[in-house]
Amino acid sequence: MRILIVEDNLKLANGLKLLLTDSGYGIDIVGDGESALAAALALNYDLIILDLSLPDISGLKVLEGIRAKKNAVPVLILTARGSLDDRIKGLDIGADDYMSKPFEWSELEARVRALLRRSLAVKTSRLEFGNISLDLKGNQVLANKEAIDIPAREINVLRELMMANGRIISKSRIIESLSSFDDDISENAIEQYISRLRKRISSYGLTIKTARGLGYFLQITKS
Repeated sequence: MRILIVEDNLKLANGLKLLLTDSGYGIDIVGDGESALAAALALNYDLIILDLSLPDISGLKVLEGIRAKKNAVPVLILTARGSLDDRIKGLDIGADDYMSKPFEWSELEARVRALLRRSLAVKTSRLEFGNISLDLKGNQVLANKEAIDIPAREINVLRELMMANGRIISKSRIIESLSSFDDDISENAIEQYISRLRKRISSYGLTIKTARGLGYFLQITKS
């Protein structure tokens, strides 16, 4: 997945790039509004992180230009201008989320994942990896067009792995995707889900590999 960062503070932009590149995303950076608008309309980004205070035109003008072209790319506004009026205006124009500077890196990364998940669910109703597909609307796993009986929790783990498309996904990220205010999911529980899920999909040409100290990733084992 590819993300456009629109930020004139080069140090912050590079910090964001490092964080998100480590998470497996492709990153482009621009530092002004005109370049941002040109890039957003020319290329097919999965997400735009947009600062409001740019040296030429404002981030809100960039957002207006994007939405005027019927471009529905998710936009996360990231700015030091944290007033309620600014927030309301940005959301009214078409922003999908809003974060004020300074911010916690872990929260920003979590919001990025949430926006990309939401966008993916709108774009497609199915994820595919090897011989296995996941019907997002029906929450059903299929192999060779036949349903596989997998519990809901394990389906959610599989969804995160399939969205990573072969990249490593951390245990903490899987925990976050499963957790709610009423749940307290342990690392041991995740290990059990992974172990059971690995057995369920092994006969369909897929396995879940462990990257020690980093997390898990899907791998095709046969054609």
